[in-house]
Amino acid sequence: MTLQHIKTTLFLGIVLLSITSCKKFLEETPNNALPTETAITDAGTARAAIIGAYDRLQEYYAASYPTLGTITTDNVVFNGTLSQYLQLDQNAIPTDNVITVAAYQGIYRAINSANSVIAYVPAVNDPTLSNAEKDRILGEAYFIRALSYFDLARGWGGVQIQLEPTTSLDGLKGIKRSTLDQTYDQVLADLVRAEALLPEDATTRNRAQKSTVFALRARLHLYREQWADAENYATQVINNPKFALVKPYNAFFTAPFQSTESVLELAFSPNDRNAFWNLWYPSSAGGQYTLKPSEALVNKLNDPLVGGSRKSLLAGTGNTVYGVLYNTAGTSTDPAYLIRISELYLIRAEARAHLGKLTEAAAELNTIRLRAEVPPTQASTQAALLLAIEAENAVEFAFEAHRWFDLTRTGRAEAVLGLSNRNFWLFPLPLSDVQSDPDLTQNPGY
Repeated sequence: MTLQHIKTTLFLGIVLLSITSCKKFLEETPNNALPTETAITDAGTARAAIIGAYDRLQEYYAASYPTLGTITTDNVVFNGTLSQYLQLDQNAIPTDNVITVAAYQGIYRAINSANSVIAYVPAVNDPTLSNAEKDRILGEAYFIRALSYFDLARGWGGVQIQLEPTTSLDGLKGIKRSTLDQTYDQVLADLVRAEALLPEDATTRNRAQKSTVFALRARLHLYREQWADAENYATQVINNPKFALVKPYNAFFTAPFQSTESVLELAFSPNDRNAFWNLWYPSSAGGQYTLKPSEALVNKLNDPLVGGSRKSLLAGTGNTVYGVLYNTAGTSTDPAYLIRISELYLIRAEARAHLGKLTEAAAELNTIRLRAEVPPTQASTQAALLLAIEAENAVEFAFEAHRWFDLTRTGRAEAVLGLSNRNFWLFPLPLSDVQSDPDLTQNPGY
């Protein structure tokens, strides 16, 4: 059974659960609560539950989270009428900004789904659910929770760590914010658990496997400036023959679905659409055109010495140039690209530059530049190489959720974006959450 078939079955089950619970509409329960342990009792419900957790990842990666990583930077500008996007573009974000609230709360819904799987699947006793499959489901849940906490940490700093499913309001009480290091420690602990439980790689690229764990560990260690570990885990992914850069550059998104470029992508279908394209395409193509490539980015992508074949990220002319990473098939079924193999090359390049392995770092950078059909880098010093890697990330992942997080983690947001108040390098926690939870403190400056 495919992932999308399982999701359709899960959706129908959720509808039935919703119908039976309508009579409890007025009861005070969290909007991200899942049914009690009685909802995961056999092989079918265990499988449905993990698909539900992936579905929660889809919800925040299909719009809100990648928007936070793009419109807040110099690559993308506001081109619409809705104030929540203008606030992000101007880096003047109120605590009730619709996009940040949707991303923050959506990530916690994914965490809660993963927590339910982790809590209840071990007790399932069903002869049709083998121990190997049970381990895989649990490993995927640990990975989803790790990714979710990682995404919270790099956007909001240290957060409240919830490791049990929330089934009542009492479950939300008494949890104070952890530090950033403590939050990243939790990410690492979950990745270690996931690695022990997940099988070796299969052909699929839209579900967590060992290589997916290694890729996220490489990213985590990069953010924590643990250069040797970042290099090590990036190497393990790069050396996996399952992954390879595709050429030309646009092959990974013009012929999407399970490209060798993808380390992890989230799948969509005609019954479960990816609507993110709507924010990028002009009205003549059926979109809102809220997110627009900046003039500076357009110039970079069209420069054969910088963008090379990555100019295929652009379509249109004049004042109607737009990004085309999404909806290339015209069906709203394009994947959400979470990790690509090119990121692992650039992670290893940055790690090696910090470790003083300048020749090797340049070689990694040139691997990406060669695929994009641009000349080799002329950078030779450590400082120059780090800036060159930063610039390469900016065009390689122009419309993916990288640029904002790269600039804040490296301390370069002031130099590049002019954002001198470091308080605003983190997003605000939702006002409604802070007001309703005395244990939740707001980020400074908001």
